Amino acid sequence: MRKKWAVGSRQLAEGASECASRSSLPAAHCTLPTSSRGFTLLELVITLMVLTILTMGVIPLVKLSARRQKEQALREALHEIREAIDEFHREAIAGAQMRPGGGSAGAIPGGEVGTTGGRGPVPVLPIDPRIRVAITDNTIFGTDNPDRYPPDLETLVNGVSVTPLAGAAPGGAGGQGIAGLDNDQTATSNTLTSTKKKVYLREIPIDPMTGKADWDIRSCYDSKDSGSWGGENVFDVRSKSTETALNGEKYSDW
Repeated sequence: MRKKWAVGSRQLAEGASECASRSSLPAAHCTLPTSSRGFTLLELVITLMVLTILTMGVIPLVKLSARRQKEQALREALHEIREAIDEFHREAIAGAQMRPGGGSAGAIPGGEVGTTGGRGPVPVLPIDPRIRVAITDNTIFGTDNPDRYPPDLETLVNGVSVTPLAGAAPGGAGGQGIAGLDNDQTATSNTLTSTKKKVYLREIPIDPMTGKADWDIRSCYDSKDSGSWGGENVFDVRSKSTETALNGEKYSDW
């Protein structure tokens, strides 16, 4: 009986020694239970699912933000071109009203019709304070463009010859120089003495919707729904994109 008890005690001691040696092994040699491995894999799957859901929600927001930025860029490009067209037209009309003697029709107050000493009546419009110069290059206006809008967009970039109006001193009433002319070209002893070239656009803006500096042009003689440009002048520009904006309008209608 004692012999059996001794054998059992020795076996228990050996088992305890083996357990102690196993516990002293590095963690890299320990094997996790099957239940622990399964729980970690489940966590990984759940994490991936959450990330996927978040990504699917963020991507549409990023696309929407990018589209809004392109729409804002389109509005700014259209505004820049249209402002240049209007400025060109105002100064072209001022050039047409200049007297043959070199004076300005704007010098006659009240917007009345004045005379030029036997040269006939001079049509006069009320003075526009925005007009500082007049376009004097009449060769760019054909007989089919009596309204004196730009003949094409390239003319706004290449520039035209302008002459200061009477009383339009460099710097103007607000102390600013003539738009489009460099300061070193505008004044000689506070007086403009020669014809200068003025540009209305540094470059033709790129349509952000098409990625090209190519615009749908309309003349002042084209109907609103016209599908082509008559070629007489540049009265307005539109985007060539056929897509629909976020507000439901066509970009080509902006």
